[in-house]
Amino acid sequence: MAATLVPRSRRRIRRAHVTAAGCALALCAVAAAPAAADGGTTGTKPTVVLIHGAFADASSWNGVIERLERRGYSVIAPANPLRGLYSDSTYIASVLESIKGPVVLAGHSYGGAVISSAAAGNPRVKSLVYISALMPDVGESGMSLSARFPSALGTATRSVPYRAGGGVSGTDLYLKSDKVHPVFAGCLSESQANLLGVTQRPAATTAFSEKAKVAAWKTIPSWALVGRQDMTISPDQERFEAERAHSHTVEIDSCHVSLIAHPDAVTDLILQAATAAESGGPALADTGTDGHRPGVSGLAGVAGASLIAGAGAVLGARRLRRRSA
Repeated sequence: MAATLVPRSRRRIRRAHVTAAGCALALCAVAAAPAAADGGTTGTKPTVVLIHGAFADASSWNGVIERLERRGYSVIAPANPLRGLYSDSTYIASVLESIKGPVVLAGHSYGGAVISSAAAGNPRVKSLVYISALMPDVGESGMSLSARFPSALGTATRSVPYRAGGGVSGTDLYLKSDKVHPVFAGCLSESQANLLGVTQRPAATTAFSEKAKVAAWKTIPSWALVGRQDMTISPDQERFEAERAHSHTVEIDSCHVSLIAHPDAVTDLILQAATAAESGGPALADTGTDGHRPGVSGLAGVAGASLIAGAGAVLGARRLRRRSA
């Protein structure tokens, strides 16, 4: 009888060790689960999408595009319609849907408000980058923010009525020709600023009056650049927005068009966001307002259960050894 009991005990011990090993593997799988939940994009270079602001076009990103492409990134700089926050963000969201893989989304000036809405609900947008930008919270608009943080832009624009097909009409805002250099592009030469003024694209007043319905920076890690000499958006506003969003923030001596005047600094900040996206990104506690990463608490519970089960199996194996000794 004793001869048959010992082999059975040994089999039980082996089963206990197998169970413990299985639990350990389950724990490792759970630890890796957050990366899988992010779409399994760790190590994949994201596509960088650049959104321009009011009074500008996508060519304002030219210097940044050249530098990003030299670093091996795919870049898209679509035209921002500048017709209103709701329609513009809907359009940019549709552009994002056409891109495969992870995305780093950057916005300059009014383009910041657009990316804050367009990125909401899109799990492939891993990082947001704000360059001297608007970052409205839910219920805020460009106008309400500028009322809190006045800038020289308030007296630098002129209103021009427009008509479009289907009986649509509204009001466009243009920069006054004599205000482009001192207010918008003071860190460029007068000839460069004049060219920007001649080729400017107006923005409909609804771009600044419509209130944000979402704020993607609450859940997506963000980076922000503050221009200390910005006369278009108050640097104090840019600092307030970045601090509120817990953005990784840099300040440089620049006017509003830092993406033209200082493409190296702007590119460096975008590369920081892209590198974080490639490595899985920083925790939301470092960058978001909530500080809670959805799903982690539940996964931690599973990991804890696996660890407890593994420990129980090992203890059981030890008891069997003592009984069979």
